[in-house]
Amino acid sequence: MATLLRRVLRPLGRLPGRPGPAADVPLRARSHGAGLLYPDHIPTSPLQKALLAAGSAGMALYNPYRHDMVAVLGETTGHRTLKILRDQMRRDPEGAQILQERPRISLSTLDLGKLQSLPEGSLGREYLRFLDVNRVSPDTRVPTRFVDDEELAYVIQRYREVHDMLHTLLGMPTNILGEIVVKWFEAVQTGLPMCILGALFGPIRLSVQSLHVLVSELIPWAVQNGRQAPCVLNLYYERRWEQPLRALREELGITVPPIHVQGLA
Repeated sequence: MATLLRRVLRPLGRLPGRPGPAADVPLRARSHGAGLLYPDHIPTSPLQKALLAAGSAGMALYNPYRHDMVAVLGETTGHRTLKILRDQMRRDPEGAQILQERPRISLSTLDLGKLQSLPEGSLGREYLRFLDVNRVSPDTRVPTRFVDDEELAYVIQRYREVHDMLHTLLGMPTNILGEIVVKWFEAVQTGLPMCILGALFGPIRLSVQSLHVLVSELIPWAVQNGRQAPCVLNLYYERRWEQPLRALREELGITVPPIHVQGLA
């Protein structure tokens, strides 16, 4: 057990922008070795999951930018919620197609030239702008490891890979205030324990001014939009690149943020 905890509670050791294993390979139910359900799968007992959840929660609260710890927390605490999300996707035509085809979002699957050529204001162009302005890469998403069901493993992987799409939809930057606002939206949308914890405890590091703006304006806005929007996991974003971002927001019932948060932290 100590070896497992040390393996997980240290940084992943991959350079930012470099893809993890099988970054563009759909997760499928096939043999990947003794007891392994998909690439990177690490089978764990309920006790091991509880210890991993406790350790990763502590590290994630201490340093919210430890995305590897946030990922472990999500995988070890979200099994029941992931089943609910999976069932929602199965009942939706677009979501069911996503589960069937298992698309992945990474630099190896994105046609950056095509996205760059799309009209101003389109989802694809604005997503590419978000990546460039905030200097983030879809390849920094941690691969799923501790979910003992290959379909649910794909659901949480999909959630991670569309996270930046939610930033684009909500018009939120990647500073700590923007991340907290997105977490509130995700908490309402998904019910994942890690999103709820991030939404509740993330504001601890905010300044008094930012905390006031968050509580008085941004949280109510994020909660309202999270409630009125359909499940964002049911959107096949890769087939909506050409759609105007404004039209997609109107389709989902997502309104413009009440305040510009780029300069706040």
